[in-house]
Amino acid sequence: MAVKHRSEITINVGLDENKVPEELSWSAEDGGVQNMASKAVLLSVWDSQQKDTYKINLWTKDLPVDEMKIFFHQTLLSMADTFETATNDDKMSATMRDFCDYFAEKLELGKKK
Repeated sequence: MAVKHRSEITINVGLDENKVPEELSWSAEDGGVQNMASKAVLLSVWDSQQKDTYKINLWTKDLPVDEMKIFFHQTLLSMADTFETATNDDKMSATMRDFCDYFAEKLELGKKK
């Protein structure tokens, strides 16, 4: 099947003098997103030939640890949803969500401080 349309997603990283991220933003014109600020980005790219995953994991130095924990929890939940959609493996998706519940419980994410 021939490609009919190309879409571009960009991630902009503002670095300090030590090349540590201070600012992150992303754009996706097809999604209506223009330079949206962010404090963290986790990007995984699958190399089918090498059977390996390449990762870009960035977060700004002012991202609070409690927000990073929430970000990870939400990312893990999203991965469980994506895994279910991609594989139709309901059982393993449920197991992943069980782990997410455990993760949230151990980090006390549902509790007000």
